[in-house]
This record gives sequence, structure tokens and C-alpha cells, in this order.
Amino acid sequence: MLEGRTVVITGAGGGLGRAFADGFSRAGARVVAADLDSAAAARTVEAIGGEGIAVEVDVADEASTAAMAAAALDAFGSIDVLVNNAAVFADLERVPFDEIAVDAWDRVMAVNVRGPWLCAKACAPALRAAGEARGAAIVNVSSATALSGSPRWAHYVASKGALLAMTRGLARELGAHRVRVNAIAPGFTLTEAGRGLVDDPETYGVARGAIQRALQPEDVVGTAVFLATDAAAMITGQTLVVDGGREFL
Repeated sequence: MLEGRTVVITGAGGGLGRAFADGFSRAGARVVAADLDSAAAARTVEAIGGEGIAVEVDVADEASTAAMAAAALDAFGSIDVLVNNAAVFADLERVPFDEIAVDAWDRVMAVNVRGPWLCAKACAPALRAAGEARGAAIVNVSSATALSGSPRWAHYVASKGALLAMTRGLARELGAHRVRVNAIAPGFTLTEAGRGLVDDPETYGVARGAIQRALQPEDVVGTAVFLATDAAAMITGQTLVVDGGREFL
């Protein structure tokens, strides 16, 4: 399905990022597992078993994202897909919006908004080249909270909403080069980080879903892989909500 194509995945050291790496590898792609924790990225490459490399990256730093793109090109000669997954999330203190410290706000925006922009910027020349040759894609990982809101988490919600707007803007700019840009908005997902956020993760929100079971990382992966394939050749600038049809309250 994605044989001969290279996917760069940020935040690939664990959680959804590691699940994305495994899913894209199973689809035949060569995986660049990028993470601030280089050891975790290396463990991902070892775990997926396919063709891949681990790269250390700070997505909020321009030089670091440029080095990530260069490492991908040195290893595989192309960048066909970028999955912007890295984000500040689990360690955020949930407080009323008027009690969020400016430093905390700026940290979230640096990673969750500037990060995807810098990664797209660094990979853009290679993505344009791949797009004009055979089609390419960016998949931005947002959150259903950007659509529903979430109390005491204004910085995170705002950052994920900004990513949806960026998705539409980049889709307009890159479409002429056959680079498609879409977003996924997952609901509460049973990653390691997600499990630590609530008291009973297995049942959290399940009763409000049309499909009444907990969302697993693998449920999100299929959407990302689909958006990267030729089956989604005419889908761009869109947001796909993956949450089991959860009712927003």
C-alpha cells in the first residue's frame, strides 16, 4: 500500500506515535521515528521490525527539524508523508484559563503549533518533490477537544484548534504540488498517557459514544494510513474525527 515511500513521524517514541510507526511499517512504508527522547525512538524502530531509523528531534527548534528532514533524506532519499504527532499533553496541569502561567501557555504553543509548522517547513521541499512525482501527504494529529472544548485546559484546546486552521491553510498552499494536508481529531484514547489522566480509563466517556467501547491507538492508526495512501488522493484540508461517535456535552 505504501511500499517504497518514506514517512516521518514525530513523537514516535511511545503512545500514538509508536502505534503510527507500527501501522505505517505494516503498510510497507519506511519509517523515520522522530522523538525528543532518542532512546524511545530507537525502541520504536526495534519494535516495529520493518525498515526504519530513529532520529532525535525537538520540534520547537528550527535547526533540529531541519536536521530531522536531512536525516530522513540521507537514509531513504525521499519524504512522502509527514505525521505531525508530537505534542505537549499528559504533563499539563489542568487549571482555569485565567490561572495558566504565561510560560506554560508558550510551551504548549511552541510544541503543539510551532512544532508542526517547523516540521512541515523542513520537509516541504522533499514533500513537494514527492508530491509532483506520485503524491504526498501531511497528517496533523489534533484532538476532538478542539471541536468540543475541555474545561481547565485552554492552552491545549487552543493549540489543537490552531492546528486545524493550519491544516486548511497548508492544504491550500501545497495542493498545486499534489501534497494533501489533513487532520485527525481523536477522542480520548487508551495510550499510556491517556490512561494516566482519568480514574477509570476503560470506561471514560464510553457511555456517550455511538460505538460503546474505549478508543484504542490502533483505531486511530488506520485513519492516518488511509489519508497517506492514494485512496485519499482527492481528500485535503479536512478533519476526520475518530471518537466512536461520542456525544459532545
